[in-house]
Amino acid sequence: MWEIDGRVRHYAWGSRSHLPELLDVPEDGSPWAEFWLGAHPLAPSRLSDGTGVGELVASDPHAILGEGVARAFHDELPFLLKVIAPERPLSLQVHPSRARARESFAAEEAAGLPLDSPQRNYRDRNHKPELLVALSPFTALCGFRTPRRATAILEGLGTRLTDRLHALLVENPTAHGMRAALRSLLSQSLRPDPGAVREVVAACDARARGGASPSVRIDRIVAELGMHHPGDPGAVAAMLLNPVSMQPGEAMYVPPGALHAYISGVGIEVAAASDNVLRAGLTEKRVDVEELLQCVSVSAAPPVRIAPERQSATTVAYYAPVDDFEVSFTTLDDGEAAGTGPHRVAGNGPRILLALEGGMTVAAGGDERTLVPGRALLVPASAGELSVRGRGRMVQASVP
Repeated sequence: MWEIDGRVRHYAWGSRSHLPELLDVPEDGSPWAEFWLGAHPLAPSRLSDGTGVGELVASDPHAILGEGVARAFHDELPFLLKVIAPERPLSLQVHPSRARARESFAAEEAAGLPLDSPQRNYRDRNHKPELLVALSPFTALCGFRTPRRATAILEGLGTRLTDRLHALLVENPTAHGMRAALRSLLSQSLRPDPGAVREVVAACDARARGGASPSVRIDRIVAELGMHHPGDPGAVAAMLLNPVSMQPGEAMYVPPGALHAYISGVGIEVAAASDNVLRAGLTEKRVDVEELLQCVSVSAAPPVRIAPERQSATTVAYYAPVDDFEVSFTTLDDGEAAGTGPHRVAGNGPRILLALEGGMTVAAGGDERTLVPGRALLVPASAGELSVRGRGRMVQASVP
């Protein structure tokens, strides 16, 4: 087992307090948005001697990943574990399929675009399905409503823009109509002017305050998005999407192609090892609407909720419908409800552990390490069965 240091990502939407509190470091006034644990080349975790996790895996992929994982994922760690702490809304975004990512990454490589080029959409050749498990109350948008439900949300606001969208969907209440509505909001040649967007935001805010809304939640979300991103038509696009509210312990799976935005809260995100994000708006970063429209699924679908499954008296797991990752949470109170330990923690292949609360002793392959909040371990496949004892809570990312 190796102790690894995660990498903090400072994005404008991040909380100034949640991640410093978890990592037990002083706040510095800057936004701390994400804490990455993995081997992605943009922000690889490191061992105490400075070796990157990717370098470590490359030195002995079969021992660290296991034969099956090494073969399936070309000798690379297939997942990325994050703590995510949005205090302001993230961009409205989509992640590509694996086929689209491979094709488009190759095209950008052939064009000679550096990985850090602002003109680049694809930072790697991988897809990016992700699973979010809420650690606090969490608000998001994910996936499209049915066209008829969207028309009910748009109806009666009395703005030029919502009247136009309403008429479009009444005339064509299909996925094609939803795609046309989205294109009319986001494409450079058709997008509404900022004044029309502000008119919709004000109307949603007034309707939410008046209490006669068909969806107070979505009206409040539109008002919040409009406050943070004045004039951005992504705020109006939110009216076409499903609002999502999660309590601690609830989880949502975001497949490739799902249009989504995280709005506020703190959560654990486990994703395929990728940073491919196609943005539609609500951001100062690169927006490529035409590429996003090539990848987005506009079929109406509810958010994919993943219920936890109990593995043992101390561990619950969340299984997403992908081969890249799974995640579990272990909560111990040794000496009381959970007995005296050690407690077995199921998991296959390479595993990354992150302590969230308390203190725990982790044992595997004849080695023992202590975990305290904010500290992480990389456990190789060759270490075999994992057990823990102590009092606290940890999250484990592993491979199915």
